Amino acid sequence: MDETALSRRFASLSEYQQALDIVIEQARHTLYLFDYDLHEGGWNGPQRYALLKRFVLGSPNNRLHIALHSVDHVRRNCPRLLNFQRQYSYAVLIHETHPEARSINDPMLIADGRHYVHRFHYEQARGELVLHDPEQTLRLAQRFDEIWHASSVAVTATTLGL
Repeated sequence: MDETALSRRFASLSEYQQALDIVIEQARHTLYLFDYDLHEGGWNGPQRYALLKRFVLGSPNNRLHIALHSVDHVRRNCPRLLNFQRQYSYAVLIHETHPEARSINDPMLIADGRHYVHRFHYEQARGELVLHDPEQTLRLAQRFDEIWHASSVAVTATTLGL
């Protein structure tokens, strides 16, 4: 059954967080997230944890890839997300971008190559939620792929050097 594409704009951080939840709930295989540092979006909250856990446990093949310009906020202020990564290390990767990708400034969350949330700039809440539109999602998925290739592992599930 083909679902009708839906597109909706948002202009506040609360609408952005709601849009993120909607896309996570739609995900069945992959979630690709790019953000500056995850300080907005509710990524350490209990509701988000529950949604991500449901996604990861949906299949042993489900994957969450996170690319950030800076991982400092995650390391200092997101214990729930760090514990989530430790618990599901087989499914969750957190990368930090290399200098050549630091000029990219539009956060995005992509689910299964069909749904996305896209903020136009990380300093503004404005953006769009798109569901059931693989054609529109393809351009962002390609962009995420470029960001992912211009990043490397930055937060690991284990502590090295002990």
